[in-house]
Amino acid sequence: MTSIRRYLNFTLAGVLLLVMALAVTAAYLITRHEMEEIFDAQLSLQARVVSGLVDTDTTPQAYAAIAEQLSQPGHFAHWYGQAEPQLSPDTDPKLYDHEERMLSVGFWDDELHPILLGSRWGENDEGFPPPRKTGHRWVTYEGHRWRVFSMPVDGGRWISVGLRESFQDELSNKVALGNFVPLLLALPVLIWLIARLIRRGLGPIDHLSRQVRSRDEKDLSPIRVAVPRELQTLRGALNDFIDRLGQTLERERRFTADAAHELRTPLAAMKIHLDNARFGEPSALDKAYNGIERLQRVVEQLLLLARLDIDQPRPAPEPVALPALVMDLAADLWPLAESQQQALEIIEGKPVTVMGNATELGILIRNLMDNALRYTPPGGRVVVTVGIDGQRPWLSIEDSGPGIPESMLEAVTQRFQRASDQRISGSGLGLSIAVEIAERQRLSLSLANRDDGGLRVRLDWLDTVA
Repeated sequence: MTSIRRYLNFTLAGVLLLVMALAVTAAYLITRHEMEEIFDAQLSLQARVVSGLVDTDTTPQAYAAIAEQLSQPGHFAHWYGQAEPQLSPDTDPKLYDHEERMLSVGFWDDELHPILLGSRWGENDEGFPPPRKTGHRWVTYEGHRWRVFSMPVDGGRWISVGLRESFQDELSNKVALGNFVPLLLALPVLIWLIARLIRRGLGPIDHLSRQVRSRDEKDLSPIRVAVPRELQTLRGALNDFIDRLGQTLERERRFTADAAHELRTPLAAMKIHLDNARFGEPSALDKAYNGIERLQRVVEQLLLLARLDIDQPRPAPEPVALPALVMDLAADLWPLAESQQQALEIIEGKPVTVMGNATELGILIRNLMDNALRYTPPGGRVVVTVGIDGQRPWLSIEDSGPGIPESMLEAVTQRFQRASDQRISGSGLGLSIAVEIAERQRLSLSLANRDDGGLRVRLDWLDTVA
């Protein structure tokens, strides 16, 4: 479908023509049926009237007079008497109405021999077929079909009155044509009105299209234009799309700002350290190397956060053995803890299986454990505990580091917010990444300072165990 307007115009015009054709056909058939019933009634009435004109005592002269009156120009009525009277030389049969040639009448005796046949029924020697029973019937004579009513009269005689079918057809055609011609004349007006109504009905779509077309990438406000009820769903879908587009652009701007904000400082510091190394300061190379490590970590965190910001669908949950996952992560981080003489302890309770995505859960728990080890001083202790309350699993990570000031407990989950020992290299993105993943995996993440020093991070599953 290339054009809704063109489709509606042509379709409705075609439907209108089809309806008109069906209406004219129905009118023709109904008119023909009704006329047949009316003509049948008239034929029976005329037969009764005409039968009263003759009786058993009617003379040949009377029959001759009737035949003279029934004659038409070029078609004479026939009286079948013993001595058929001749019409006078000055007899000039008249045709008062053109439709008279469609009607005829005939009389038969008790032996069904013709007595008098009208001008159209005596065209050959045999004459019109005699009646056989009372009532209406169809008779074919001299290539024409006749609707005939027959009835008995006094003395065993019969009378038939007939109407040619072509007269009924002609009248039905005139009625049908009379109905069709006005409709045909009105058709251009109707098509014009339909086109106008369609154009007006599709006007809100054009208006909505102009509203969308007139916007640029800076105008991401919702569409407020009033639309009919049928277009409200489309307007809502467009507003949802604009909202998602705005979120995407905002994520891009935020990522650019994050990268610019976080990469500027380490790059400047590395340049200074490298300049110092060029001028003979040996320790500057070690500082530059540490800066490269920090820069690498920042880039990794930024890329991970960008992937999480893309509204990818939540991965299909699968059963994950939580203690086994924690043990695998602890094995990866053990060299880091060993290098700082830190104790990394895993406390397991009952076997716990949760529903989630193993990859995202691994990133989340690894980030939290890595943070705990980084902020725990050498010789400190990090404890990871896995448990279950009723049907809801939980995991806690406790460290012996400096903790977080109470006023900063909520702020540290935002990007680039750090509130502990600033001597520890970091990007301020670790906890914000943890919060993003926790929301995707239907977890509740909470922070609290321990009474004996250090920080406790707790994950609570909102769903029950698998």
